[in-house]
Amino acid sequence: MSQSTIETLLKQLASVLLGKPEQIKLAVTCILAKGHLLIEDLPGMGKTSLSQGIASSLGMSYQRIQFTSDMLPADILGVSIYNKEQQQFVFHKGPVFNQMLLADEINRASPKTQSALLEAMAEQQITLDGITHHLSSPFFVIATQNPLDQAGTFPLPESQLDRFMMRISIGYPSHEAELAMLKTHTQASKQAQLAQCITPQELLLLQQQVAQVAASDAVLNYLIALVDFSRQHDVASGLSPRASIALLQAAKAWAFIHQRQYVVPEDIQAVFASVAEHRIRSSSQFQGQALSDTILASVNPIR
Repeated sequence: MSQSTIETLLKQLASVLLGKPEQIKLAVTCILAKGHLLIEDLPGMGKTSLSQGIASSLGMSYQRIQFTSDMLPADILGVSIYNKEQQQFVFHKGPVFNQMLLADEINRASPKTQSALLEAMAEQQITLDGITHHLSSPFFVIATQNPLDQAGTFPLPESQLDRFMMRISIGYPSHEAELAMLKTHTQASKQAQLAQCITPQELLLLQQQVAQVAASDAVLNYLIALVDFSRQHDVASGLSPRASIALLQAAKAWAFIHQRQYVVPEDIQAVFASVAEHRIRSSSQFQGQALSDTILASVNPIR
């Protein structure tokens, strides 16, 4: 696969989310690293537009679910309905059987409904009525959530947050970006014009190339030092081994996007906050970004 393919994807997504190249690059990094992505921000900031733009650009089968407080797990996974003619239960697949699931405002659903995605995100399968159903490959969950201080939201359980490789926040647009957006109609109209630039099969090849990016022992020791520091600090819980693996995968994808076949400490630093913040923000002394900055500042890169 040519590196120009990724550049085309980044440019195409930049036409949907104006003035946010860093957030777009992090989102693509997460996809290339085979991770699930959580986008957290205020309503109307472009979370859903970016999600739909990614799905359209990758040409995947996908479905958007608007999460609400009365949603049930069966609305996501599917349900078995008794067929009188066949005299047996027939399983009707839910939206999770698409290659990409857009879980819009996931924290407006109850914790019980949120937990319906745990097995799917971790093992790429679901189990209903004692029967295991394997999901499509590739399979991704891109979820959006509103700040917890907004009415009608439920905090995502720690186990659910840990299933997301990365969490990003879009933030307000710059003056120039918002002016350009107002002059060129709406982001929704631009999203509708997006064309597929990468097939699912090509994406799988790119992911294989990302997995082959090298990481020296010195870089791995630096990564472990960051993780160890989070475990020794005064936090509710430090970064888990799953977080260590996610951090390495994301760093490899970031290096690959920047046309390198090896990881450097700067790659780990670039993705660290997005991988770590949502896992350690329950700190009693620090909150999210403050703690991730403290960890990066306290551990020296190993050359």
